[in-house]
Amino acid sequence: MGQLVGILGLQGDFALHQECLKRMGVESKIIRRPEELKSCNGLILPGGESSTFIKLLKETGLFEGIKKFAMDHPVMGTCAGLITLSSKVVNDTMDTLGLINVKVERNGYGRQIDSFRETIHIPIFQERPEFEGIFIRAPKILTIDKGTEAIGYLNNQIVMARNESVLVTTFHPELTNDLRIHQYFINRCNN
Repeated sequence: MGQLVGILGLQGDFALHQECLKRMGVESKIIRRPEELKSCNGLILPGGESSTFIKLLKETGLFEGIKKFAMDHPVMGTCAGLITLSSKVVNDTMDTLGLINVKVERNGYGRQIDSFRETIHIPIFQERPEFEGIFIRAPKILTIDKGTEAIGYLNNQIVMARNESVLVTTFHPELTNDLRIHQYFINRCNN
C-alpha cells in the first residue's frame, strides 16, 4: 500500500505542500478533524499564523489528536508549523504542542517586509547540500535541547532540526521547486 500523508488544512499554505507531494506521486489529504489522521502515515503542519493554529487546533480537538499521532508517526512543520510543534516560544505565551525540543522566537528575522531568500546548508544532503531558503516572517531557532539535532544552517544559525519523529524548518521548502526536504520527510514516513 502507498503512503498517505496528511496536511493540516486549518489555515496557511497547505495547498502548496499538497502540490509538492502530488509532483512526487505521493497521495495526500487535507486534515481538519482528529479522526482524519487515522489513515495517515505522516503529517505536515504548514506555514500560517501560529497563534491562530493553536486556537483552531484546540477548537477542533487536533491539539491532543496530533500529540497522540506523533507518538508513532512522523510529523513535519514549516515556519508557523515549527512554532506550533516547538517546546518553547520566547516572545509569546502560547501553549505549543511541545513535540520537538527547540526554543523559538516568532518573527525572528523581522516582519513581512523583511522576508528574504538565502542559500542554506543542509549537510544531510551530501551530494548537493545547498538549498534555497525562503524566509517569510520566519521564526528563529534559538536553542535545541536533548534528543534534537540541527540538520540545516543559514550561516551559523540553525534553520532545520529533527528528533526521532519530528522534522522542522524555519523556512518554506514548498515555495521552491526543490523537493528534497519533502522527499526526506516521505523517506521518514516509509521507515
